[in-house]
Amino acid sequence: MQITLKNTEKRFNNDIIFKGVNYTFSTNNGYAVLGSNGSGKSTLLKLLSTNAMATKGEITYTINNTVIEDSDVPMYVSIAAPYMDLIEEMTPTELLNFYRKFKPLKNQLSNEVFIENLNLKNIANKQISNFSSGMKQRMKLALAILSDTPILLLDEPTSNLDASGVEWYKQLLKDNIKDRIVVVCSNHQTDEYFTCNETLLIEDYK
Repeated sequence: MQITLKNTEKRFNNDIIFKGVNYTFSTNNGYAVLGSNGSGKSTLLKLLSTNAMATKGEITYTINNTVIEDSDVPMYVSIAAPYMDLIEEMTPTELLNFYRKFKPLKNQLSNEVFIENLNLKNIANKQISNFSSGMKQRMKLALAILSDTPILLLDEPTSNLDASGVEWYKQLLKDNIKDRIVVVCSNHQTDEYFTCNETLLIEDYK
């Protein structure tokens, strides 16, 4: 699978966030999108996930040389980002049952095995609103990483994680990157993009 950006630009009013992005993301590669806070990393990720539209240029998604229609792209993408919220009125079990209606999990994971992967005790029927910020982040990351999608997008994935949470994230990601395009946005936190073999510096496109 490939994602191809051609002369892609994003503006907000008269402010150029980035411009002239010509780049190709391919399966079985990891890409670190690096930059300071407010540099446009998250905006680029929103474009890749189709949660935002480019102001100029085009973004093309292909699988086996066949172009994917824009309306179908979300089925190929899983994303974890600070601006995305969980349904906090639900329990993890309820959320998983709801989530499966839209996206499958890798290896048809059962709810029980998924929750075991969180490394958190006695949470299956606990309302997510009662989770700590670190527990919510684990849930977001696990939903994205364990989804059966060829495109995985992660925005500052170690946010709100303590040391044990960071090690948990690194192992979960390492075990689930095969046959995927992995794009990680980071403010130069190497633990976040340790699997990435290519780097895109967003400040190069100002």
